[in-house]
Amino acid sequence: MQELEYLTDSTGTPTAVVIPIALWRQLLPQEDSSPSAISEALEDYCLNRAIDAGKQTPLLTRAEALAYLEE
Repeated sequence: MQELEYLTDSTGTPTAVVIPIALWRQLLPQEDSSPSAISEALEDYCLNRAIDAGKQTPLLTRAEALAYLEE
């Protein structure tokens, strides 16, 4: 995975993120770089990553899931 770079101001507060070109092209393979297209592409990318992570997580039984929700 390619690393994101975080830019900070003089106090160390993050102000921007630098996205590697290869990842940018994955997120936006089309030419449309409007704010709405970027937002939609980022949302799709994040949801796909979450789904992939979920597939690698063991399933809980009903009792285990209820116990987890009670915590």
